Amino acid sequence: MRSVWPLTVRGTGALVLAITCFIVANEASIVELMYFGILLLAVVIASIASLYVGRRSDAVTRALVPDVVSVGREARVAVRVEVRTALPTAPGTWRDALPKGLRGKAEGAFPALGSGLRGGERGGARSIDLVYTITGARRGIHSIGPLTVRSCDPFGLARRTVVFSQRTPVTVAPAVIDLPPLVDYAGATGGMLHTTTDQLGQGSDNLVARPYAPGDSMRRIHWRATAHRDELMVRQEEQESTPEATVVLDRAALRWSPEALRAPGSDPGFEAGISACVSAVARLVHDGYAVEVLDTEGTVLVDRIDGGDMTEVDAMLVRFATITAHRDDALPRLSRLFAGASTGPIVLIVGRLDPADAVAVGPVSHHSTLPLLLSAAPMGDALDIAADHGWHVASVGPDRDLGLAWANAIGRGVHHVFG
Repeated sequence: MRSVWPLTVRGTGALVLAITCFIVANEASIVELMYFGILLLAVVIASIASLYVGRRSDAVTRALVPDVVSVGREARVAVRVEVRTALPTAPGTWRDALPKGLRGKAEGAFPALGSGLRGGERGGARSIDLVYTITGARRGIHSIGPLTVRSCDPFGLARRTVVFSQRTPVTVAPAVIDLPPLVDYAGATGGMLHTTTDQLGQGSDNLVARPYAPGDSMRRIHWRATAHRDELMVRQEEQESTPEATVVLDRAALRWSPEALRAPGSDPGFEAGISACVSAVARLVHDGYAVEVLDTEGTVLVDRIDGGDMTEVDAMLVRFATITAHRDDALPRLSRLFAGASTGPIVLIVGRLDPADAVAVGPVSHHSTLPLLLSAAPMGDALDIAADHGWHVASVGPDRDLGLAWANAIGRGVHHVFG
């Protein structure tokens, strides 16, 4: 905590006038001016003393709700100032310093305090609660503070400024855009939890029968299959499975901009790609897919998130608050990650995409039931080439509607179904 307490313009004038009175009284032998100067000086000293005698500010604490802010979303900041004072204090103003990554009006009136000796308060201690709202403006970890409190004496002669150096880090996560569900589009494979069995031949009631074995419960007898087979049959146990999806983020700086290598939030294009990535994950998890997030080198950015587990999606946002680009370019080798594998939807988010890149990633689409490619800066006919290879494609960017781009991507390209 730092404290400075300069005089106001009025207080400075009163001090200068008091000194002038002393000089003139001494030169002209006017006793009345000496008395007047002493009175002015006493008033100035009393004004200064009223601001700090018996008053001490201890600490500042802040609490955020929610504790993680997303870009474009609001959070409530509750500030508690601990003050100890034995004498009444004058009202003042407060201001909490906000970094560039946050927006808001963090200022207001600081209330006057009565004597701490009343009401049985121990040591004159009390808490002042201040509240304001912030909005996430730039992804990353930013610090709120310091808090500045300014107060003035009743005569307006002295001013005290107290600066609390305590700072509170705030995590600003990427923006999550609500995307249309995959199940609303013809040809798209829905990710709702479904059941599979170890055997084929489900009947119209979606049950599988097997011969009766000693120990099976009579309640599990499949009477229709028993009548058809002319032997005792029981219902086969079903097993639930969760469809899987993979989201791949291309972090190569040469496909975004050099700024993407620096602090989070520096490159608008890369920020659009990050937002597309986390929004796709949130959509797929909500639709019931188990999702894994990789970069083009195969590095796992987020471990598998089970379908429907939105709590893990929130944890993912914290991880993505600090992700930046890197120098290596592994996009041309992406097909190696999926060689010999078959999976559900694959969502690939890239920055610049030229025709050669579209050809290089073309084989990846054949390993997915629904390959989606979102590019922030497609070059020439790169998207058309990717679509010819089976990708559902769309252009994304800071000036584009991500929800519309997602809908366009689903509705475009060739849909693959494994046999």
